[in-house]
Amino acid sequence: MKYLILLADGMAGWKIKEIGNKTTLEAANTPFMNMLSSNGESGMAHTVPENMEPGSDITNMSLFGYAPEKYYTGRAPLEALSMGISLSSGDVAFRCNLVNLLHYEGRVYMHDYSAGHITTEEGNILIKGLDELLKLEYIKFFPGISYRNIMVYYNCPDNIGNMKLYPPHDIIGKEVKDYLPEKWSNNEIVWLMTQSQTYFYQHPVNKKRIELQKLPANSIWLWGQGSKPDFPLFKEKNGLDGAVIAAVDLIKGIGVAAGLTNINVEGATGYIDTNYKGKADAALKALETKDFIYLHVEASDEAGHEGSVENKIKAIEFFDEKIVGYIYTKLKEQGIDFKFLITADHPTPVAKRTHTREPVPYIIYSSNCKDNKKIENFSENFAKSTQNVTKSGVELFEKFIK
Repeated sequence: MKYLILLADGMAGWKIKEIGNKTTLEAANTPFMNMLSSNGESGMAHTVPENMEPGSDITNMSLFGYAPEKYYTGRAPLEALSMGISLSSGDVAFRCNLVNLLHYEGRVYMHDYSAGHITTEEGNILIKGLDELLKLEYIKFFPGISYRNIMVYYNCPDNIGNMKLYPPHDIIGKEVKDYLPEKWSNNEIVWLMTQSQTYFYQHPVNKKRIELQKLPANSIWLWGQGSKPDFPLFKEKNGLDGAVIAAVDLIKGIGVAAGLTNINVEGATGYIDTNYKGKADAALKALETKDFIYLHVEASDEAGHEGSVENKIKAIEFFDEKIVGYIYTKLKEQGIDFKFLITADHPTPVAKRTHTREPVPYIIYSSNCKDNKKIENFSENFAKSTQNVTKSGVELFEKFIK
């Protein structure tokens, strides 16, 4: 039996009046998920542990079968693992977004958490330049993909490593002074952000973006910090050899921590223009030698953060057609026994533009099922109507893998 978790990040959401009081999942045309949910098991899963935030780090970790309450040390160290960044005891990794801040009437607002989805090439130039400018022995900046980068603070003091920092996608449109660290007037984190603003202000990369009517990256934003994690190996824990296919370093980092193989796909962007076919083909190829695949698609989450109903519906439809439908059809043609777990990690409602902690709809489908039931529309409503509820992502993973 081959096991595949196909995850559309942030796919779930709230009802939207402008599209007939439907969620984007209800409004999307999803014939493959409709068929699989009608012929397999559908239900709702709680993926956010009590007293923890509904971040993609926590929710995806749980869907890999690792209890966040036990293993979670922060988001950035997982991304650092994916990027090959070494952390020692006492070191703290921070997520370092390139963002666009809006200055208006003497106030500063978080305008865009991704600096207009800045390209990886542009982002790398800015981050490398900032690192070379500051030349700090105890701090180093590491360029990543697009707006997603890492800063490591070596031998980080506890008062810096443990301070509360806010994800930029949670404060879109809000005045940033309300979300700076406590005692920010004399704070090194704020100083680093300020230094980046000075450096980025007249940078050629930003001048060019402004000429092209694109948002400039006019600041870094630090958040998601933590120390090196320690996971038990996935294969020893579950008896399965597996691989991870994702565009974002967070998911790849969970794979590294679990001892899974990361498969890089050319053109995988973490956005709606990602290489869907390349990811699906990579999964099919990996199944020749692997028993477990975790295939993650970020696009529906990004569309939710943008507040774009159109893009979120499109992202869900692409996921259904180009990932779920394509892989299902190929495996059926090959006569391979397989199980799917199809779900979201958390809701990202378009109206909220950030993550929420409600349960998410899921499908567990086995190739042994007979595809002859009445076809229902897979959605949050349909999943609730089944009255199947799992209490955690770990419980859902264990139900799927048994």
